[in-house]
Amino acid sequence: MFWYQQPPRNGLKLIVGTSTWTHNFYEDGYSEAKFEVKRESSNYVLMTIKNVTSKDEATYFCAASDH
Repeated sequence: MFWYQQPPRNGLKLIVGTSTWTHNFYEDGYSEAKFEVKRESSNYVLMTIKNVTSKDEATYFCAASDH
C-alpha cells in the first residue's frame, strides 16, 4: 500500500509505503510523527495525519499493489 499527497497545483508526492513483509518506509521530508500508518489487517491500512495545519492542504491518494 502506498500513500501519496498532491498539494494544490503540484504533482503527486509519495509519503509512505507499507507491506505485509516490511516496516513502513517514509520518503524524505515525511515521518511517522506526522503521518501515522497502521495496518489493521492484511488488506486494510489506515493513515492518520496528526496535528493538521493549513500546510497539509492537499488531496491524498492510496494505491495498492498485489505481488
